[in-house]
Amino acid sequence: MHQFKFDPVRLPESAGALRREVRAFIAAQVAARRFDPRLNSWGSRDDEFSRECGRRGYIGMCWPKCYGGHERSALERYVVVEEMLAGGAPVGAHWVADRQSGNQILRHGSERARQLILPRIAAGECYFSIGMSEPDSGSDLAAVRTKAVRAEGGWSITGTKVWTSFAHHAHYLIALARTEAKDANRHAGLTQFIVDMSRPGIGVRPIYNLYGGHDFNEVVFDNCFVEDDMVVGEVGGGWGMVTRELAFERSGPDRFMSTFQLLLESISKVGGDPDECAATEIGRLCAHLATLRRMSSSIAGALDRGANPALEAALVKDLGTSFEREVPEVFRRLLPVEPTLGKEASYGELLGMTVLHAPSFTLRGGTREILRGMIARGLGLR
Repeated sequence: MHQFKFDPVRLPESAGALRREVRAFIAAQVAARRFDPRLNSWGSRDDEFSRECGRRGYIGMCWPKCYGGHERSALERYVVVEEMLAGGAPVGAHWVADRQSGNQILRHGSERARQLILPRIAAGECYFSIGMSEPDSGSDLAAVRTKAVRAEGGWSITGTKVWTSFAHHAHYLIALARTEAKDANRHAGLTQFIVDMSRPGIGVRPIYNLYGGHDFNEVVFDNCFVEDDMVVGEVGGGWGMVTRELAFERSGPDRFMSTFQLLLESISKVGGDPDECAATEIGRLCAHLATLRRMSSSIAGALDRGANPALEAALVKDLGTSFEREVPEVFRRLLPVEPTLGKEASYGELLGMTVLHAPSFTLRGGTREILRGMIARGLGLR
């Protein structure tokens, strides 16, 4: 049985100064009307803002300097990420590349891939998407049907990925494909590939949501060629690559701070003299937020030590995204405001857009059912 561990961590001495630096940077951007924090979560994107983050050393923070990084700790990076999310910064362009794809390439990519891609990510000029989910597969990654077959000098990929966030803006996509026929071990024979989205043989089709927004895509590969040195890790070792990658995706503060701006605005709208019901609900939400922050920072410390806290990350993701979904529902009950749809910064539209997006929180990065199955196995319950 797995022993779940959330050891306390102590932030480095540099964390306080770094936090003040990032907070001042975001305040200056807001004062200059570069963005309105009330309109953003980590999915909001601004390419120039990402480039400015690159210039300031806020991307690729833990990577070696020879690849454009800054050789800082995972806990220092955690401080920057937390401040960006709390400040409603439009970090979406570089988010996936910095959070997980770059780390995969650094640890398991070829030297050519590292030299070619990592400095551009760190500069805020190279964006990634994740090619895991497929039609009719749900969150069962072992059901992948996209195939990669040997070709001269590399691989030819054919298949379809779906719900691929921001693939229409990405320069690269890390795709999980089957390189061997499926046998009794469903997790064997899978390989990850770095796919250049400008290559022939790739089609990106938009999937529009209910209000006409375009975040998701269907990505179709038709004999798309990928060189041998764009394989991530060993051929056939993709399952291990995916599970480690998901620890980065599931454990960060983005998994419980997507609704942070709504929480702040709602507390402000309730005012300084809440009734007993409002005070109880706000206190409960803030206590949950503090607990999630403690758990998430503990995982950042574990990753800094080179551990692979996949089950702890699954637990944080399940609890965190449930918290995110709860925030708009609590304040819909507490405040007599009708949710509306639009792109203005009014409270009604902030509430309405959050309500619209909230169902996706417990789907992206692994559904609640998949995560709870993993947690149950870790506890020896199945």
